[in-house]
Amino acid sequence: MPSRGKHGPSPEGCRTRLVLLGTAGGPPWYAGTTRAGIASALVVGDRYYLIDAGHGVGQRLRAAELGAHDRPLSRLRAVFLTHLHSDHVIDLNNVLVEGVANGLEQVDRPVQIWGPGNRGAVPPLFGPPPAPPVTAPENPTPGTAETVGLLVRAFATDINDRSFDNRLPTPDRLYSGHDVPIPAELVDDPNGDPHPRMSPVKFYEDDRVRVSATLVQHAPVFPALAFRFDTDDGSVVFSGDTGPSENLIELAQGADILVHEVIDREWAEEGLFPAPRTPQQDAIVQHLLHAHTQVDQVGPIADAAGVPTLVLSHLVPGDWPEHKWRRAQHGYSGELIVGRDLDTFGVGRRARR
Repeated sequence: MPSRGKHGPSPEGCRTRLVLLGTAGGPPWYAGTTRAGIASALVVGDRYYLIDAGHGVGQRLRAAELGAHDRPLSRLRAVFLTHLHSDHVIDLNNVLVEGVANGLEQVDRPVQIWGPGNRGAVPPLFGPPPAPPVTAPENPTPGTAETVGLLVRAFATDINDRSFDNRLPTPDRLYSGHDVPIPAELVDDPNGDPHPRMSPVKFYEDDRVRVSATLVQHAPVFPALAFRFDTDDGSVVFSGDTGPSENLIELAQGADILVHEVIDREWAEEGLFPAPRTPQQDAIVQHLLHAHTQVDQVGPIADAAGVPTLVLSHLVPGDWPEHKWRRAQHGYSGELIVGRDLDTFGVGRRARR
C-alpha cells in the first residue's frame, strides 16, 4: 500500500491506518492535477470504513489495495457521508451499484451507509429574487436513508437485469441507508440556526470502531457533519466541509489525527472573481469563504483541539501548489501534512508482533 514516506505517522506495523483516497474539494474537475474527489478510508485490521465518496473513489480503493482478491469492496464495513453535496457523494452510486461486481457481494453483512437526515426545507434564496423553481418539490431535500433508496430506484433496470440474468445479490442483502440521529431540537431550524452549539453524539459502534458526529458550519448546507472514529489504537477526526467550528474543536479533543478541509482566500478573491468585482460577485466570494476554513484559520483550530497531526484534504482549489497550503502551519505547533491521494498514515499504537 502506498505511504507518505518520511512525513507523517508511519503506517508500518499499525493495525489502524488512515488512507486518503481523494483530496480535491468541490465539484470542479481541476486542470493540471490528478487528485480525485474527496474520500478517505479508515482501516482497522482487515476491515475498512469509507468516509465520503467523491469522483474516482472506486479506482482509488483499488489502487489502495484495501480489498481481497482484486475485490476492493470485499472488506468494506460501513460508509459515512459528511453531507450530501455532490462532490462528497457523486460516486456513492458506483459503490452501491457497480460494487456488486467489485467485492460488495462478498461482505459478511450488509454495509451500513450513514449520513445527514432530511434538511426539512429548501435553503434561503441567495441574492435577489426571483427564486428558481424547486426541483422535486414533493421531497426537495432527501436525507441519506432516502437518497440510498432513490439510488436503488434510479438503477433498478441494471439491478434487476443483473439479479435475474446473473443471479447477483439484490440491494437488501448488500447495504442499507441510515440518518445520523442528531437530536431533533438541534435540527428544527435549518435556515435560522444551522450551526447550534452541541456536544458530540455517538451513533455507531462495532467490534473495531466507535463513531461520533457533530454539526459543523457549512451553511446553507444542513445538516453538515464531522465524524470522530475511536479505535483501540487511536482516534481520527474528519471535519467534513466547515467554517471554523467550536463543535469540531470539541469533537477533536485528544484525537491523534485531524483531517481538515481548507480553502485559499487568494484563489477565491483573485482566481475565481478577480477585482474589480461586482457587489454580487463579492457576496459570492464572502459566501464561499464563510462556508469553508481558510488557510490561516485551520492551524489555530487544530492547535485548540490539541491534535499532534493535522492533515489537509478537500483542497479548494485542487490544483493549487503545495507551498501555498503550508501556510497553515502558522498558529499550529504540531505536524502539518498537505494531503495527497493514496497517502497512508499510522494511527496511535502499533500492533503487537
